[in-house]
Amino acid sequence: MSDAKTRGPGPLASVKLFFTDRDKLEPAVITLLAAIFAILMGVGLIFVVSKDPVTSTKNFLLGPFLRTYNFYYLLVAMVPITFTGLALCIIYQLKYMSLIVDSSFYTGAIVATAIGVRLALPAGWHPAVAMLAAGLAGGLIGTLPAILKIKWRANELVSSLMFNYVFYFFGSFVILYFLRDRNQTILASMPFQKTFALPKLVENTQLHAGFIIAAVFVALVSIFLFRTKWGYQIRITGANPKFAAYAGIPVASVAIFAHFVSGFIGGIGGAVEMSGLYRAFIWQMNPSYAWDGVIVAMLARKNPKFVPVSAFFLAYMRVGADFMSRRGDVAFEFITLLQGIIILILASDKIANYFKARRLRRNAFAAEAALAAAPAGGVRSDGGGKGTAGAAGTGGKA
Repeated sequence: MSDAKTRGPGPLASVKLFFTDRDKLEPAVITLLAAIFAILMGVGLIFVVSKDPVTSTKNFLLGPFLRTYNFYYLLVAMVPITFTGLALCIIYQLKYMSLIVDSSFYTGAIVATAIGVRLALPAGWHPAVAMLAAGLAGGLIGTLPAILKIKWRANELVSSLMFNYVFYFFGSFVILYFLRDRNQTILASMPFQKTFALPKLVENTQLHAGFIIAAVFVALVSIFLFRTKWGYQIRITGANPKFAAYAGIPVASVAIFAHFVSGFIGGIGGAVEMSGLYRAFIWQMNPSYAWDGVIVAMLARKNPKFVPVSAFFLAYMRVGADFMSRRGDVAFEFITLLQGIIILILASDKIANYFKARRLRRNAFAAEAALAAAPAGGVRSDGGGKGTAGAAGTGGKA
């Protein structure tokens, strides 16, 4: 009997609890509605702008599954935004609005490029060393907005956006003057050494081992946030910094550490992207995967367990839009509008929750003021006050 009491609820009970718990169900429903509404809006726009809307809609909705190559490309597209989504989940659990993950990802790719070009290492060790170095560089960069906010109260969003420009041009400088292939007409690095490449999971496709690495990091970040002392401190600090400080949690150290871990994940993501997909660094501009990571983290509700689902959905829309633009008359930039719609819907949910919380606080303060203003013994209508007074009087006489 005692074992039955100590055991947690089974799978069916957990599912039932999820569907009956309003606090858990409402965010899931809103997120699902945001995704469905974005797709419906996309289909509506296709019918407005396309000369052959039926074919364009088919290519958009079914394109990722019409060919095996397209589906593998969808899985490849999930990898970078999974890393940035995981990194931003950590920052958002802390209730910071930093986008320094963009710099961590890009700089991680630059560091991995330098190692892939200059160092001669055995296969397997080569990409592993590049990932470790890229992660450390990304982690150090990730701490900068947190340090500025803690020391000088600088807004982390503004400072991170400024740092993104700084590290982008610094990376371009490194490629241009130290790693450039002079035989190329475009800005590109010298070719990577063959030992730098990650193995392919499926022959004759671009699906590489980085997909498995991303899946491993989903599990690691979930454990880190919800099963470790550091993750608990991050979540408590984000929920209520004053309470965390009162409980003895070093709030400043936790914020810096969380940004380091976030940047570390972003840097590894940049290294995985380089070693998995490219034979040389050929980015002509910053791919800005952090902005995709924002959508992934918002759709996942800051929970790493749901990041793969969010990344799959966003990659599905991107691959579908790409396939549609190649086969029809709707531009690929159409996907940017759909991403904006998703952000607006999720942001409107946050705004509604903010005003709901304000209304609850206002009602609580009003009730507290009414209790304080009420005369002694006049609040209870069941005669309890008189009974208490009478008992007190009797006790006094005795």
